[in-house]
Amino acid sequence: MRSPSTATLSRRLPLPPAARELLHFGLKNARACLFPAFILVMLALTRAAELPIARYDALLLACLAMQALMLATGLETRDELKVITLFHLLGLGLELFKVHVGSWAYPEAALAKVGGVPLYSGFMYASVASYMIQAWRLFGLRFVHWPRPALVVPLGILIYANFFANHVLPDQRLLLIAAVLLVFARTRVEFTPWATRRAMPLVLAFLLIGFFVWLAENVATYLGAWQYPHQLDGWRLVDPHKLSSWALLVIVSLMLVVQLKRVKGTRPRERQDVVVD
Repeated sequence: MRSPSTATLSRRLPLPPAARELLHFGLKNARACLFPAFILVMLALTRAAELPIARYDALLLACLAMQALMLATGLETRDELKVITLFHLLGLGLELFKVHVGSWAYPEAALAKVGGVPLYSGFMYASVASYMIQAWRLFGLRFVHWPRPALVVPLGILIYANFFANHVLPDQRLLLIAAVLLVFARTRVEFTPWATRRAMPLVLAFLLIGFFVWLAENVATYLGAWQYPHQLDGWRLVDPHKLSSWALLVIVSLMLVVQLKRVKGTRPRERQDVVVD
């Protein structure tokens, strides 16, 4: 669906069709990134400003207020909020474990902190789900040759479990990536940047989203969202191998969103958005 503001801007700029379509693609992605962008802005503001409460607590209150605003304005529905809340809880579970084993740390004090993990951190995972939900709506996403649940569900569980198990067992990341390439080899995602329907292999979409999440992670760690062991003496670039971790997390996120939408199936259009082999 075309946004009035986007359409107005497009008409005013004398652009060739390809550039016009690229503009709409960028603007829609920017709109879909509303929640992630808000978190990055708040990270910057709370780092620069004097606060009457702990910074992590201020971030939690800001995220809760933003979530309530998105629900009140209709940017997210109650059903979508349930999905985002589930991601928040899954993210917190992963954070509690990773902080416990020393993968990274949250060095600042806060009241809303459990097991060394500030509760606002779950919103960073929830923001990934928020992006997917917004992008689904804005681009009219449709998944063709989506694998059967009998393949998707176990693969998603194994990917999530590997984030925990790789601390006591050999990391199965390469095998899981190979499994993703095999299971989703025929799957493509269709989307509409402006007027023409486009499509790309879903595995390419996984990689691209994972890359941009990795870039956002570098910004977030620079702003003190959390701290990796190699950043104790000052900020350094996040290890590029984390890109594969984020790509796998994006895969789990999309699997869960798609499966929940298929199960819910509240509107006829949603049932047609996922074409299963």
